[in-house]
This record gives sequence, C-alpha cells and structure tokens, in this order.
Amino acid sequence: MKVLYLFLLLLAPKVFQDTQDPIDKTAEFLRSGNITELAKTFAPDVDVTILGNEDNYPAAKAQEILTIFFKQNQPKSAQILHRISSNVNYRFGVVLVTTSNGTFRVSFNLKNTGGHFELDDIHIESEKTK
Repeated sequence: MKVLYLFLLLLAPKVFQDTQDPIDKTAEFLRSGNITELAKTFAPDVDVTILGNEDNYPAAKAQEILTIFFKQNQPKSAQILHRISSNVNYRFGVVLVTTSNGTFRVSFNLKNTGGHFELDDIHIESEKTK
C-alpha cells in the first residue's frame, strides 16, 4: 500500500503541472523572461512582430530573436490585460510586460494542435500612454 501512495505522490505534480491555462503559462514565461521554456510551446513556424518589424521564422530563429529582445529589456512584471479562451482550439492573450526599458504590450495566439497549445504568433509593441 505504501508503494501505491508513493507512486501517486510522485505522479501528482506531473498531472497538475499540465493543467495550467496556456495563457497564464505564457504570461509567466514572459514575466520571468524565460524564453527557453516559452519556445517549447512554439509551433514549427512563428509569426514574430517586434516594434513594427514583422516576419515568419522557424521556431529556433523565433526563440533567438525573442531571447535577444528580452535580454535587452529585462522583464520586471507582467499583467494579463485580455484573454479569449471561449474556443477549445484557440487562445488569444494580451499581456502588459514592464521591463527595465519601459512597458510593452505583448499579444499572442495559441492554437490547439494534437491536444496541446502551440504559440504561432506573437506581437510586441510599446505600450501606448494614456
């Protein structure tokens, strides 16, 4: 019986880890600047727009570009401004990321592919002041 409890105890973190909302997960990766983990969610090709420069890149190149951006703009905090999660196959999020060099509005699309969400589009723009 102890072996069964031990097995369930070891299995529980893995089961609960994958149930986090993909928008929340993406926002956390942006808040921490953890592009390595964010890149694990990339589709094979990702549309990347940073401050008006837009292109489609293979996942590895998209990771490199975002890593450079977030090294130059160290994140301090992130706040989810908007989310669309009403469609089971599509998620859209807008996150306000405060960095060492200002505040940026980051929007992204996630598509359900084979039971998991892949990031296929990310836009980073300067936050408009009110």
